Amino acid sequence: MRIEHVERVDDPRLSGYALLGDAAALRRSGSFIAEGRIVVERLLQSGRYEIESLLLNGAALSALEPELGRGLEAPVYVCAPTFFEGLTGHHFHRGCLALAKRPREPAVAALLERARTLVVLERVADPDNVGSVFRNAAAFGADAVLLGPSCADPLYRKAIRTSMAATLNVPFITLGTPQRLAVDPEQSWPACVGSLREHGFELLALTPRQPSRTIDEWVSSSGAGSRVALLIGAEGDGLSPELSALATERLRIAMRPGVDSLNLAVATGIALSRLMRA
Repeated sequence: MRIEHVERVDDPRLSGYALLGDAAALRRSGSFIAEGRIVVERLLQSGRYEIESLLLNGAALSALEPELGRGLEAPVYVCAPTFFEGLTGHHFHRGCLALAKRPREPAVAALLERARTLVVLERVADPDNVGSVFRNAAAFGADAVLLGPSCADPLYRKAIRTSMAATLNVPFITLGTPQRLAVDPEQSWPACVGSLREHGFELLALTPRQPSRTIDEWVSSSGAGSRVALLIGAEGDGLSPELSALATERLRIAMRPGVDSLNLAVATGIALSRLMRA
């Protein structure tokens, strides 16, 4: 562990943290930022990411010292509690940030080889919803999350924080982006979702609308033991017609009359819980 004290917000060693308010620029740089002691601790524990540096106040340094002493090679920058707002333009009560390299996303074929339960997100642009879905995926045993090109970045700091670091541990692939298509032109959206059928997945569109069956009805009649991909669309609009047309089943959550829908993260958690029983 190498501890270095910093006192100037224009210190070039901290240039990555200055991008915290510009998610697109941070992503282009090939890095991401995790915030908060619990999240940073889990980032360190995962061992899956190359840590570039940490920026901590004294209290965070003391709290994380057991993890920092386990062979961390990246520098640990220590500053005053008031330092963060001047550097990033944001006020952080936790005084704890970590800068890490974005990993290379896994190949689709390798991810699907062992997966039995997938969550597929389309047009979910709210990072809090994306983070909550990942937290549910971790809790209820989903093997991976596939995201459409307009979804929020799972490694955006708010998504990581809301997920309680689940986005750091649940494998994911963002499909249909120019970067992904440059590597594999066949991974367009939503055709790549339709190709999941070739791998033996049932495509389950979650919807509050008719015609549809309840999840429990589907599980009891034909779903036990199936490989499943749960398709989740944006709140309000739901799935696009193109993705909805690919579904092998339209499923809903049984609710009392008079309630039209649930928040998509809550609905995802309930659906995964039901599917996990099968």
